[in-house]
Amino acid sequence: MSHDSIIRPSQVVSVLSAFILVCVQPVLPAQAQTLKVSDNNRYLIKEDNTPFFWLGDTAWELFHRLDREEATLYLENRAAKGFTIIQAVVLAELNGLAIPNPYGDLPLDDKDPTRPNEAYFEHVDFIVEKAEELGLRIGMLPTWGDKFNRKWGEGPEIFTPSNARDFGAFLGRRYKDDPIIWIMGGDRNPETEQHHNIIHAMAEGIRQGDEGRHLMTYHPQGGSSSSQWFHEAEWLDFNMFQSGHGKVDNKNFRMMSSNYQESPVKPALDGEPCYEDHPVSWDPENGWFHAFDVRQAAYWSMLAGALGHTYGNHNIWQMWEPGREPVSSARTPWYEAMDYPGAFQMKYLRTLFTSRSFTKLIPDQELIEKDSLLGSAPARAARARDNSFAIIYIPHGQSLDITLSIFDNHIVQAWWYNPRMGNSIRLKPFKAQKTHHFDPPADPIRGNDWVLVIDKGEAEYPPNR
Repeated sequence: MSHDSIIRPSQVVSVLSAFILVCVQPVLPAQAQTLKVSDNNRYLIKEDNTPFFWLGDTAWELFHRLDREEATLYLENRAAKGFTIIQAVVLAELNGLAIPNPYGDLPLDDKDPTRPNEAYFEHVDFIVEKAEELGLRIGMLPTWGDKFNRKWGEGPEIFTPSNARDFGAFLGRRYKDDPIIWIMGGDRNPETEQHHNIIHAMAEGIRQGDEGRHLMTYHPQGGSSSSQWFHEAEWLDFNMFQSGHGKVDNKNFRMMSSNYQESPVKPALDGEPCYEDHPVSWDPENGWFHAFDVRQAAYWSMLAGALGHTYGNHNIWQMWEPGREPVSSARTPWYEAMDYPGAFQMKYLRTLFTSRSFTKLIPDQELIEKDSLLGSAPARAARARDNSFAIIYIPHGQSLDITLSIFDNHIVQAWWYNPRMGNSIRLKPFKAQKTHHFDPPADPIRGNDWVLVIDKGEAEYPPNR
């Protein structure tokens, strides 16, 4: 079986039982703890000051296309895989104002944002509540961007600053007590003063309605970041960028690094990287993004300072199934695509980072003294602020020379963590002296990615939990 072949649920038990470095923690109900930004403005934490790891999935058409039984199946699958955030849109992209949900309900009467249809929102309520029962939060987009800046898509443009504020206030009041994170935008950038006014008004309406109880960000179109327009907006709690689907080996850590350097400091993440099973640059002749591509985007971004990461599957965001017109060559029913390998491997990502105090991490490329693939497939490195551990991601399994001066001649414990399978290889402890050469297992080829974890001896991170 190849590294990127599909892993079925029956296989997961054996994979998880092989954990050596850490074991997966069960998903527990979120109990609707409010989230806030950490004191250093780099991460998200809960009310009790424990870290919150954002592991998102893009389910843009969830409210629009799935009935309650299907939505429950999807949410249970995502909770079991360790996801914490489900990104979904109220006024959906795929003709969401004119094509009803599975129960025959449209979201608005006469496409008027001041006249929401109660029956439609009762279905949204069900999904929000089911997500909470399963320990998930909804990253809720009030609307897809074509409803205020059509540019492409169905539209129509229905928002003005006035009705955007009213619609935002309605949503804020309705979900004031639910575990929600608000996501403005919807794959559109503001291009006119009117667009800016609509976005600000909707955000202010939500703040009025939910009394400021929830965090808020903005989802831009590909190659863009919310920081370009809204970084200093009072309502924007953290930045979201979209590295997108345009090319293979898109070095999304550059976008993350740019956000990391913004002032004032705000957390940031890649809210839409390349989707698993998406045609490269929207053309199947260019090939398809596979599990390695989504892993690479995730680790690159995390080690550049991201607060968390969002995964996506091209078939799932649109909830494609036979009988529906596929968008951009979707080819696998959503209920089968839920078990693509990349989704399982995102749980391994979360497991690794939450096994240590990941909110201590700061990017530090100076740890890498020599990387033979620096130009094409560079390794990325980060270390704990107190120098108690370091994590280095190696995309093509290339050997590296790592500077260990941060460990100050202490004994260190190193591990090779396999991001494909979630297991690890423990190396013999050694004294950290200047530079050490590390050679990952197997041949240095694309897709043979490894994570090097180095723990300072007295930190005493356990190999098992």
